[in-house]
Amino acid sequence: MSSTRPNCFKCRHFFITHQQDHPYGCQAMGFKSKQLPSLVAKQSSGMECQLFTPK
Repeated sequence: MSSTRPNCFKCRHFFITHQQDHPYGCQAMGFKSKQLPSLVAKQSSGMECQLFTPK
């Protein structure tokens, strides 16, 4: 298993929201956050993002 986190900026599900409080979003997981979605996924589940899809 890889020890590196998926790069959200290279994922087709990642988007910039342009909202100051929640600037990053993930369409696959359906949320917006202050942190990159891959980091939130790791903190929430203990696993690396399983929905990463390269652009």
